[in-house]
Formats: sequence, structure tokens, C-alpha cells
Amino acid sequence: MKILQLSSAQAPGGGERHLADLANALAARGHEVHATLRPDSPLINELGGVSPKNITTLPLRNALDAVSARKLARYVGEHKIQIVHAHLARDYPLASYATRRNPGSKLIITRHVLFPLNRLHSITLSRVARIIAVSEAVARQLHTHGSIPVERIAVISNGIEVQRFVAKTQFDRSNFRRQWKFLEDGLLIGTVGEITALKGHEDFLRAASIIRRKYPRAEFIIAGLDASRDGKNRAALEALIAQLDLAGAVQDVGWVDNLASLYCALDVFVSASHSESFGLAIAEAMASATPVVATATGGASEIITNEETGVLVPLGDAEALAAAVIDLLGDEDKRRRLAAAGRELIQQQFSLGRMVEETEKIYREVLID
Repeated sequence: MKILQLSSAQAPGGGERHLADLANALAARGHEVHATLRPDSPLINELGGVSPKNITTLPLRNALDAVSARKLARYVGEHKIQIVHAHLARDYPLASYATRRNPGSKLIITRHVLFPLNRLHSITLSRVARIIAVSEAVARQLHTHGSIPVERIAVISNGIEVQRFVAKTQFDRSNFRRQWKFLEDGLLIGTVGEITALKGHEDFLRAASIIRRKYPRAEFIIAGLDASRDGKNRAALEALIAQLDLAGAVQDVGWVDNLASLYCALDVFVSASHSESFGLAIAEAMASATPVVATATGGASEIITNEETGVLVPLGDAEALAAAVIDLLGDEDKRRRLAAAGRELIQQQFSLGRMVEETEKIYREVLID
């Protein structure tokens, strides 16, 4: 099949990891994979499996970028693209226009977030062949929209390249801690995600303050980019760190390229999100055999069975978050049990191979319709 992946993303995140893994895997399976991205896209360097001649850039400024829409439509026609797969809401109208101008191509979108679609999307998605939801929670949100036929919605849970995370050793754990100057024999608790209010970093820090009362030598790491233009989100976190007297105990390290090493360096991974459509970082931490404490968002609740493959706590409750982490830090056997069960679950149900096969099946189905 001739498949084009479309994304105007400007910063790395779970959706971008999903697209890169999917595109590279499809190319490895023999498909002719193309990608249309912004010139400054973080994905350009992640598509090692895609032929460079098939990676093109367009401005992709917004949903009403008529110039990009026309150029995209021309590219789809010239290369006889069969599947146009869009991943961001602002790209849906451009992808819809491209497939409308090329009746031989089919429009697929993946919905990575829980935010509702607006009226413009209802119009532009009239030609959509399938909407892929990354979780049942996202599918439920799509069902409430009303204008999307139920039969066009398919759930394909995110998948991860498990081997990227399972091969880490004690050396990787120690090396990461030395690199970032954490105590090699200390307790390390971390979280990974974009620096935004939805990810619950303030709750993570308030929980850290409580945890330090029980474990004064415990240390904490926050990894993620601040997408706000003026850096106000990170500045707010730094102010809270100072207010809670956590300076020296918390490191905000920004983006980390080798997340596998970070996960294996942790004693407990924490997701304090207020909303999570799936929870890619949660799945990655579990694949790394790191025990997880997460807020009971829709996405996290689909991955974690409480007290069996991880621990779930109420949203926005820093005290409950702290209590769950303290319980794990004091019970090494429980940490090992949850870590082993979590890794097994990810290997069995959330592998990249499974996700690619299910997506490939959707592509074939819509080309037959």
C-alpha cells in the first residue's frame, strides 16, 4: 500500500512517538510510506525507516492553510497515495481536502486526545473512512459527538516497541543516576510528560513534599517539554519547588532522549495527570519493569488493574498520590510484584506489532469498501 502519514507537530510527545513507530514499522513490512511534516518537525529525525525521498515538508500552519492543502492534494495525486492518515485535529481539514481531490485515496485519522471535536471537524470529516481511537475512553468521547457514524470508529490501543525498554540493566540504572547526579543508593521517583496543567505536575510536587517527610533522602525527577511560548508553565513549577522547599530534591531535566534509561533508574514512576487518553509514558514505564502509581484517568484505567499491575489513585489528590508512593517505597516485594505483572501485561496486550497489524487491517478494509 501507498500510505502518507500527516502531522504538523512542532514538539515531541506521545502522538508523535505513535506516528514514528507506526510509519517505521509499516515501511519495514514492505509498504511505500510517505510523511508530510512541518519543516521544524521533531519527527524528521525519528523516521529512520522511511525513505528520505518520501519525507516532504509543508508549512501546515493551521486548519485553514489553503496553500498547504493544495500542495498536499497535488502530492497525493502525483504519488497515487491510497491512505492519507492524519494525527492532529488542525490537520484534518487539509487531509480531507486532499482526499476529496483524489477519489482514489482514503482518509484515516487517529484521535489521540479526549478533547471534543468542533463544528469545523464535523464538516471536514464527512469523508473520513475510519476514525481510530487510541483507547476506549477516546471512543466513548467520539460516540457522544453524534455526527460520526459508529461503524466508522475503531479502537486500536497504542502500542510500544517493548524491546526498547526491556533490555535495560543495573548499569543503565546506575549510569543514569550518575549522569544526573542522583544518589545511586537512594530512592528516586519520577514523572514524564509535557509541562502543562493537565499533566498534574503541581500535584506531583505536593506529593513529593509529603513523601520527603517520610523519606528525607528521596529524590524526584520531572522530564518533559514546556510548550508554552513564554515558558510560564515551567516557571510556575520552579516557583512551587521553591515554595515547598524542594530545591535540591527535584530536578526538572526537560526532554530526555533515552527515556528507557530514565524509567529503569526509577524506584517508582508517577503519572499525576488530570486527563489521559491512553498513557504512553505509563505503558513505557511498565515495559521497563518500573512500578507505577497513576491517577485514575480514562486511559490509565484501561492499562492498570489497581493493585495488580499498578496502583490507581483519585485525580487531583496529592495526599493519596503520596500515600501510594510511600506504601511502595516501604514494600520492595510489592514493587517487584507490580513491576513484573506490569511488564507482562504490556508485552501481551500493548506491543507495537499488535498495533501495526490492527492499523494495517483497517487500511485494507477501507480500500475494499
